[in-house]
Amino acid sequence: MCGIVGYVGPRPSEGILISGLARLEYRGYDSAGIAVIDGDGTLGMRKRAGKLSVLRDDLKRTPLPDGTTGIGHTRWATHGGPTDQNAHPHLADGGKLAVIHNGIIENFAALKGELEADGATFLSETDTEVAAVLLAREYHAHGDDLQAAFRATVRRLEGAFTLLAMHEDHPGLVVGARRNSPLVIGLGEGENFLGSDVAAFVEHTRHALAIGQDQIVSITPGAVQVTDFDGNEVEVEPFDVTWDAAAAEKGGWSSFMAKEVSEEPDAVANTVRGRIHDGAVVIPELDGLDDLFRGIHRILVIACGTAAYAGQVGKYALEQWARVPVDVELAHEFRYRDPVLDSGTLVVSISQSGETMDTLMAVKYARERGAKTLSICNTQGATIPRESDAIVYTHAGPEVAVASTKAFVAQITALYLLALHVGRVRGVLSEGDSAQAVAELEGVADKIAWILTHEQERTTQLARWMADTRSVLFLGRHVGFPIALEGALKLKEISYIHAEGFAAGELKHGPIALIEPGQPVFVIVPSPVFSPLLHDKVVSNIQEIRARGARVIVIAEEGDAAVLPFADEVLRIPLAGPLFEPLLAVVPLHIFAMGLAEAKGLDVDQPRNLAKSVTVE
Repeated sequence: MCGIVGYVGPRPSEGILISGLARLEYRGYDSAGIAVIDGDGTLGMRKRAGKLSVLRDDLKRTPLPDGTTGIGHTRWATHGGPTDQNAHPHLADGGKLAVIHNGIIENFAALKGELEADGATFLSETDTEVAAVLLAREYHAHGDDLQAAFRATVRRLEGAFTLLAMHEDHPGLVVGARRNSPLVIGLGEGENFLGSDVAAFVEHTRHALAIGQDQIVSITPGAVQVTDFDGNEVEVEPFDVTWDAAAAEKGGWSSFMAKEVSEEPDAVANTVRGRIHDGAVVIPELDGLDDLFRGIHRILVIACGTAAYAGQVGKYALEQWARVPVDVELAHEFRYRDPVLDSGTLVVSISQSGETMDTLMAVKYARERGAKTLSICNTQGATIPRESDAIVYTHAGPEVAVASTKAFVAQITALYLLALHVGRVRGVLSEGDSAQAVAELEGVADKIAWILTHEQERTTQLARWMADTRSVLFLGRHVGFPIALEGALKLKEISYIHAEGFAAGELKHGPIALIEPGQPVFVIVPSPVFSPLLHDKVVSNIQEIRARGARVIVIAEEGDAAVLPFADEVLRIPLAGPLFEPLLAVVPLHIFAMGLAEAKGLDVDQPRNLAKSVTVE
């Protein structure tokens, strides 16, 4: 949550800050602001509630003076509503000091009381302004040394935070710090950048440094220094961003979500690429970890939201191919129930951003209790991979829309690769079964592309016809159940209507009471070829709800004629084995949710109250 960008160099900073914030707007969009230090050494600031476009228009009418040092912020409100006053940056020291912040400062109330007792006054309801005023006091207490004052300030803060600050007495210097919240450095030629992720500066450089926990960075046009909170210099890990700025742009699409749905085949293909050798899965990142995989007796998958549903799908593959019992838990529940963990437990975390706070804290908890940890992540340089013993990157490319689509199919793909890799290492997966699964996995991308070509227009039209729908139910069995949950979540996220996913077998145990004439119900139907028993049971479920007046929309494979007498609408997917159907069945649900939201005139990329990367608990 919250987008942060900083710049020092020879160029006017306003344009760099605004373009960086535009790429980060998915992280926070309740308000936006920038501050720059101009050529005369004067700090100027502008901030506005609303989307970034409000600030951009304001700056067009009344530009800030040119300055080559600057910081910028897009906010997702935590402390205090989305108002001009609560927007960042926050100023202190008579307007000479500017601070921006991502996260939550948990002891802000005590600090605020202390500062008010010293005579300080506050203009906002935010915890961030407390940090700014505290930094101003420390600045003068440390002889106007901004870096020393910054170290003293962050040592007083509790909670999760990324802070950036600059002072007009120190043009050409931006300082930043991170604790449990993301911050990366972009390395340029005679200029340097800071950002809450690499999208902030990828337009200008693809060379980056990942800052570790409880570290402080100071950037000038010609130098970068990273220390711990006590001022001791530390080494940081360099990496190169593997995608360019064009990958994070709409490229003519109506929305980022539309673009990202179109990229689902590439997300699967790119995640598989380079990890299959002679018909078997070999993941290079996991070289040297065979003993770890042979020694585990249990896998725990932890994630939140869509990533948790990917984990539920992956559970079936891990148990079938790796023959290890698997549990899937919501990360924010996991560490509060005193779970049983030991060195034979592998905790697999899933996070698109690699910064999801609930998941990060769960990973740390697992490591502290002796479990081995492996991360599935889409973002280089992120915190969760660095806190884990092993990492399997997805290669979905940047995902900007808040509602995850291509990252979801990439996460399932990575889990399948992990299951096949571990099954091979443990010697429990035969060569024949491995080769068959690999062949199917390699064909998934083309099958998703077929759906986008042949079913997207009809699915979108169905969504338009249902634009006034107030409630939709989703049913699935086996691997179809988590896909039903994902379909319901997408509809809730971007269409703001009631939606629920159920295990189809649970229908008669309560949810069937929701069925009334006209109630739309999506049913994910297993293959009659590969899962005939499950298929017959789901057809019976369809008959049960159809008899009570439901409007039945079926997702079924090509050639399945048994569903036709009982379905009002049939959306077709290609033939696939049971474990590979989820990667296909979810695509029409993504298209449907997007189409319905668009038909209602809603912003599919930035749904209300949500942010892409949840970096607070």
